Amino acid sequence: MDAPTAKSSETSSATSSTKSSTKSSTKSSTKSSTKSSAEPLEFREATKRYPNTSSPAVDKLSLEIPAGEICVFVGPSGCGKTTAMRMVNRMIDITDGDILLGGRSVRDRKPDELRRNIGYVIQQIGLFPHRTIGENVATVPRLLGWDKARTNARVDELLELIGLPQEMRDRFPSQLSGGQRQRVGVARALAVDPPVMLMDEPFGAIDPINRERLQNEFLRLQAELRKTIVFVTHDIDEAIKMGDRIAILKEGGKLAQFAPPAELLMYPASKFVEDFVGSDRALKRLALQRVRDIDLWKAAAIRVGTPVAEAQAAIAEADVPYAMLVDENGRPQGWLSDRALTGERVTDDQRSPAHPMVELDDVLRDALADLLSSETRYGAVVDKNGALAGVLSLEVIQHFLHAAPAASPTGADLLDE
Repeated sequence: MDAPTAKSSETSSATSSTKSSTKSSTKSSTKSSTKSSAEPLEFREATKRYPNTSSPAVDKLSLEIPAGEICVFVGPSGCGKTTAMRMVNRMIDITDGDILLGGRSVRDRKPDELRRNIGYVIQQIGLFPHRTIGENVATVPRLLGWDKARTNARVDELLELIGLPQEMRDRFPSQLSGGQRQRVGVARALAVDPPVMLMDEPFGAIDPINRERLQNEFLRLQAELRKTIVFVTHDIDEAIKMGDRIAILKEGGKLAQFAPPAELLMYPASKFVEDFVGSDRALKRLALQRVRDIDLWKAAAIRVGTPVAEAQAAIAEADVPYAMLVDENGRPQGWLSDRALTGERVTDDQRSPAHPMVELDDVLRDALADLLSSETRYGAVVDKNGALAGVLSLEVIQHFLHAAPAASPTGADLLDE
């Protein structure tokens, strides 16, 4: 659509809520009634030194993860991110400092007892090949001495939660796809409702298409379960998508920055962080926000037969210099031409179709791609019923990219679904 210059950007102040509010909108359609345990996790100058090495693998790591949040450890190979995660369940013992789970030192518990109460998901999944799916999920409950009825009920509940039909319960891992096996691995980790889950590159061995789908499925589960999660990855894009907070580690196991994704992208703490995040960090912010999270422009929504004088008055008050023709349900039909506004009443004469149309829950990155591929500055935004909710423009997106993340005491708001 050949659109003229839009009105002043004063009408397009874009909000800049953090990743937490983005997740809230991402998951607003999911259920959130599930009650589940979660505890805060704190690293207090946690250090790991291996014998005969000149520097620590993890060096005085200090950070706090609020209950119910996902913290992603990310960094180059050999930076100590997996070591730091494994110190939580004492698969690797701490040399100095401490780690507190729910305010209690992990050193105060026997390693076996601790591990049975911490969910653990690894890249290669690690299902027992000689056990059925149901038996794999039931592994920890049986170790804890749960009775058969309680164990079976929990397996049924978890299979439903991860979206696997009950008939798969008696299959073996070799009979499932990689993505299905990964979901079973998550179910097994959730079996005894642990307060903390550790995830070591859980989607690293999955092809890109299934990887994105599994990431989305896990975020859906997290909206219901609200677990405290330590998630390890080497992929900064995955970290930005999955994390409420991101800990970037550098060589020697030193913490380079700990912040919410939006803050990390907007304000890298050092040249190392800036280089690691990438030169396109401003564009990466578009993956953190949904269309609904920014202030959309207002367009005049006009029906056929509306008095032209009334339509002209609506256009004058709008942010977009064109009128959108809508049907009786408010659904966009197309942009009205000048000729449609020349008589006494508006006619069905369009200069261009209402394309592209984006939804309120679309991420800004995808919405921008739609605008660019359609070679237009404006996109009609529709709600869940297909009715016009506003207009997304290139100017709105540009304003968002220059806006600072919203401030809060910790640099991020907690999840509030």
